[in-house]
Amino acid sequence: MRVDIISIFPEYFAPLDVSLMGKARERGILDIHLHQLRDWTQDVHKTVDDTPYGGGPGMVMKPEIWGAAVDAVIGEGRAVSGEDTLPRLIVPTPSGRPFTQEVALEYAKEPWLLFAPARYEGIDSRVVAEYGARLRADEVSIGDYVLAGGEAAVLVMVEAVGRLLPGVLGNARSVADDSFAPGAMANLLEGPVYTKPPVWRGHEVPEVLLSGHHGRIARWRRDEALRRTLERRPELAARFDPESLDKHDRRVVEEFGERRSAAAPEGAPGAAFREAPEDVAD
Repeated sequence: MRVDIISIFPEYFAPLDVSLMGKARERGILDIHLHQLRDWTQDVHKTVDDTPYGGGPGMVMKPEIWGAAVDAVIGEGRAVSGEDTLPRLIVPTPSGRPFTQEVALEYAKEPWLLFAPARYEGIDSRVVAEYGARLRADEVSIGDYVLAGGEAAVLVMVEAVGRLLPGVLGNARSVADDSFAPGAMANLLEGPVYTKPPVWRGHEVPEVLLSGHHGRIARWRRDEALRRTLERRPELAARFDPESLDKHDRRVVEEFGERRSAAAPEGAPGAAFREAPEDVAD
């Protein structure tokens, strides 16, 4: 996979030289190219931003600079590949669609990703409009908060996508057990994990994990994933497909609701686990 990143701080991406991403680059699985946005400026001060139309605080990144940079990077990539393919443009922004494991899997199937992390108040909106008409352009958010710039979001997305590429992880089966992974782990958080020694500072590893009984272990892990999701992310639990829950799953859900109801003061809001989506919407 080819990955291009245009930024006024290309040095921000040094972490992509280490750990799994660094090894993936060494093996040629990830081909990452960093570009300094200021290389496409025309003035002596290398200005990339200007005041916003309509007034207001902050500065907005100039469309002509980004247009020149994106065009040049696309031209360079196509010249190297000798193909007519176009990248998928990804612009990190708090106002974008949520970046999820499902989106990471979608991006992992792409041969070429081009990231455009902004600073200040963001990139002039005409840039996304322009490239959205010419190629696939996504505005993506990694969470409901605001960063000083989009570079950290790009690091998150590149790592989430990169680890899904064939040959990056030592055990390819690890991906199937991830939180949010499609299939059995859809809308579920991964449960607790343990390693040696069996007892540490008085804390014991659950007996079932020492039993060697693969069926019981799988059931325990499923139960713990359900309980953790119900406790920490009830909005995910509200998305459970009843058809995907077996009899044992439903019992775990019911027992959790009963315990929460018993633990909460009578009449307190949320005393019982609210399972139905329409309840959560309330």
